[in-house]
Amino acid sequence: MMVTTRRNVLKTLAFGSAATLFSPHTLLSATFQSKKRLGVALVGLGYYSTDLLVPALQQTKHCYLAGIVTGTPAKAETWKKNYAIPDQNIYNYQNFDQIAQNPAIDVVYVVLPPSMHREYVVRAANAGKHVWCEKPMAMTGQECQAMIEACRKNKRSLAIGYRLQHEPNTQEYRRIVQEKLLGNVQQVSCGAGYREGRTNHWKQKKEMGGGVLYDMGVYAIQGARLGVGAEPLAIVSAKTSTARPEIYQNGLDETTTALLEFPGGVLADIKTSFGENINYLDIVCQKGEVKVAPYQGYAGVKATSPLGEINHSYQVPWQQAKQMDDDALAIMEGKAMLVPGQEGLRDIQVVEAIYKAAATGQRVKL
Repeated sequence: MMVTTRRNVLKTLAFGSAATLFSPHTLLSATFQSKKRLGVALVGLGYYSTDLLVPALQQTKHCYLAGIVTGTPAKAETWKKNYAIPDQNIYNYQNFDQIAQNPAIDVVYVVLPPSMHREYVVRAANAGKHVWCEKPMAMTGQECQAMIEACRKNKRSLAIGYRLQHEPNTQEYRRIVQEKLLGNVQQVSCGAGYREGRTNHWKQKKEMGGGVLYDMGVYAIQGARLGVGAEPLAIVSAKTSTARPEIYQNGLDETTTALLEFPGGVLADIKTSFGENINYLDIVCQKGEVKVAPYQGYAGVKATSPLGEINHSYQVPWQQAKQMDDDALAIMEGKAMLVPGQEGLRDIQVVEAIYKAAATGQRVKL
């Protein structure tokens, strides 16, 4: 099948341009653009893939579930039966690189603990696949840079799974901020958290990317950045804590607070927690306040402002479907990702700075 596909593409390209250089990635690009829907392989079949991404992929118009990567044979068998996945599209972590020879898979969606993101994004890019990666993007800014570079080198797109940037209510409050419909932003406050009942998940393991700041904290950082409409200049102060040290051990944060400074002296205070339910974004502008609550819920995002209510209704898991359709369409049309790797990198740089400010008790410049 692979030989036939490559031969057909070569013929097409030869008629279009005799000067074309036939690299594997050029061939793959032509294949992506000629397809009506892109095949997506999910790497990691935990809760997010099982309960949210797969239902969303039943709703998408521009992409579909084509394959899976899992280290659990029983899961592979269940998914194979439930979603009619061909044997040749099922991989494990040892034979993952063979995905390079599979033309049915166009995009690899990495849905693994953060400590594994760098490895599988780089391997996917080296296999000639476009990559979507769940947040947080990686453990360090250096890892993020390596992921961006791998995709750039292989001429493949990289999108980070910030579903909210695709969500219409979020896009509407961002428009109000960007167009200064209520004047300049004066201050922002954002909280993102929930009561985490699990005690032995990767979120409670530091080496795997655990701690609330990497997980829910990225939502709060996004709220500050999108709410102000600018990039932070410094972390003024930060504090990490836990009310359950038997679970969040060795300095792992269950709750983190921070004060971020933006251009013009605008301040944003953020709070994130695995110990309490918090879900809000307040944007104080010169002519009134935009209040977003819930700010980041799967069931929907709603906002109010002096300009009126912001409430586009939709059904779960519509957010993930919109995210994946937007990204698939961008690939097919050769356009930039709405949420590229650089966006994930910025948040991880803020995460690192917040941890440094909390550890030193000092202001940290970005």
